[in-house]
Amino acid sequence: MKKTIAMLLVILMAVTSVFAQGAGEATSEALKLGMVTDAGTIDDRSFNQGTYEGVKQAADELGLECTYLRPAGTTTTDYLTAISDLYDQGYRFIACPGYLFVEAVTQAQEMYPDLMIIIIDDPLASGIGENTVAITFREHEAGYLAGVATALKLVEGSVGFVGGLEIPAVQKFNWGFQQGVAYANANLGTNITMDSSNFTYSGSFADLALGQQLATAMYDAGVDAIFAAAGGTGVGVINEAKNRRLSGEDVWAVGVDVDQYSVGDMGNGESCILTSAMKDVAGVAYDQAMAAANGTFQGGTHIELGVSDGRAGIPVSNPNLTPEIEAQVAEVAALIADGTIVVQDTGDGLIK
Repeated sequence: MKKTIAMLLVILMAVTSVFAQGAGEATSEALKLGMVTDAGTIDDRSFNQGTYEGVKQAADELGLECTYLRPAGTTTTDYLTAISDLYDQGYRFIACPGYLFVEAVTQAQEMYPDLMIIIIDDPLASGIGENTVAITFREHEAGYLAGVATALKLVEGSVGFVGGLEIPAVQKFNWGFQQGVAYANANLGTNITMDSSNFTYSGSFADLALGQQLATAMYDAGVDAIFAAAGGTGVGVINEAKNRRLSGEDVWAVGVDVDQYSVGDMGNGESCILTSAMKDVAGVAYDQAMAAANGTFQGGTHIELGVSDGRAGIPVSNPNLTPEIEAQVAEVAALIADGTIVVQDTGDGLIK
């Protein structure tokens, strides 16, 4: 009898262990990965698209369900409603790309303590929840390298800037770009002018027509290259550059967030994208989604990434830049990485 009871206990423990293991696996497999878009669309070929591609890559590799929601608008209520909708559908990891999510994420992390959230482009200085990761980039470093590359490509001429909303991440791209151009002028033999009238914020990340209109005015005024840090509005700038190059004008656009070379494809095997000031939004979204699925998500943290981390810069290769220019930019990147060059993240002394 005792042997029978002992055997039953052993079997019971084994079955319990199997069920416990199975439950853990089911929990992992059942994790749903979601994203709420910022201003703009999922196919903006910039910030939203890059973030979603990172989340979806993780989902595809792990065989997990993945989706996104586009809010009805860009208010805190709109964002929070979208987050809540995903949560109600069983999503326990949600990526929120953009500064405008600050208040919505602040509220959501209190409302849903079991929800893993990442917010990109804000440090959540008012308080990061235990299950929230805030990620920011040193955009000024990426902008700096794009400025150096642009100056070396043009050698002489004029540059401009079209931003989206006048928010820290966009401002830092602008300020870094100006410093990079100035560095090239002072150290690399270029002569590039920057007029304050050609540096502007459109107030939108989703107005393609406005971007094209602003670009038209700048190119007509003699600007040779425009750095477009404006999401979908920036695509309007790129389209105008594309049209002008196709008609024989020697003008360029500089992309943002991701390598936008393909966005500037002119249909003849060439692109109007001189280079792009990149930050690895897809990479960080992928990393955090994988961490959430693998049980290694480190909530309650702020991560800042830049050139030294390999998470900000310009594309390693672009057919519109010579190997010599790419090598010179790589040398400048190394100086930033080792602290020899410190790029300021404020507008002091710059066109704001």
